[in-house]
Amino acid sequence: MSQSPVVLSVVELSKTFKKPFSGKEVHAVRKVSFEVRRGEIFGFLGPNGAGKTTTIKMLTGLIHPTGGKASLLGLPVPSPEAMGRVGFLPENPYVYPYLTPREFVTLAGRLNDVPGKVLATRVPEVLDRVGVLYAIDRPVRALSKGMLQRVGFAAALVHDPEMLLLDEPMSGLDPVGRKEVRDLIVDEQRNGRTVIFSSHILSDVEMLCDRVTILKKGEVIVSGTMSELVGQGGHVSEVTLGDASDALLDALKEQGFSPRSLGKSWALEADGDEKVRGVLKAALDAGARVESVVPKRETLEDIFVRRAL
Repeated sequence: MSQSPVVLSVVELSKTFKKPFSGKEVHAVRKVSFEVRRGEIFGFLGPNGAGKTTTIKMLTGLIHPTGGKASLLGLPVPSPEAMGRVGFLPENPYVYPYLTPREFVTLAGRLNDVPGKVLATRVPEVLDRVGVLYAIDRPVRALSKGMLQRVGFAAALVHDPEMLLLDEPMSGLDPVGRKEVRDLIVDEQRNGRTVIFSSHILSDVEMLCDRVTILKKGEVIVSGTMSELVGQGGHVSEVTLGDASDALLDALKEQGFSPRSLGKSWALEADGDEKVRGVLKAALDAGARVESVVPKRETLEDIFVRRAL
């Protein structure tokens, strides 16, 4: 089966800032490279300060890269043609407090050259899609943070883009608000859009994404499909032992293992086949029973903690 075409290509994108007064260079992003394919939900993951927002700002043309290049939908970044086909939701969308959702989303449509006659029907349609139609004519200042996020989402959709670029769309939302945004992202993928979003919320990324890139201090440390990532380094096995003597447990602790009690049995984790064999030999030599050896699937959280922190 052939792969979907690449719709975002980033090649060694870099950004260096100079500190005021001292003039010292700060490397915010260092030669970041990755690809996104049509129809994917792509997660851009990393701790705070990893360079996620800086990279997204370069992709949207808000700041210019120091080095490298990128293309959106086959068009160079930055270019008005590329951005006209992308819907962008910043981390903290500024919505004019004196406007209503109808007025704000209409303004976003006009800025994207959507004809007025189209906007008359398109604005209520996208506000209904994000669940804010009932508040279409309320002042924005009366809306909750979750509702404001959905209004920003509607503004990103109003010109019917091929791709959505969302910067921390679940940040600061309560569990209900996060679920609502997750559902919107899945719905837009079903509608045929490619969705790219940055986040530091591991569970959201693991639930949603087809492909992930993890940044640390401005550099890519891990990149691939979710199935590829959770298979990396997944050689940890949980060994369960019965009839383990105190002498065996002490010996295992001296070797760096951490046995934990399961009542009448003991369980420990062994990283790699050689260590598993060592545990099994020690257990059998000491007269213990090997009850099970179960490979442990590495989660995205395991990878993040091991590689990004």
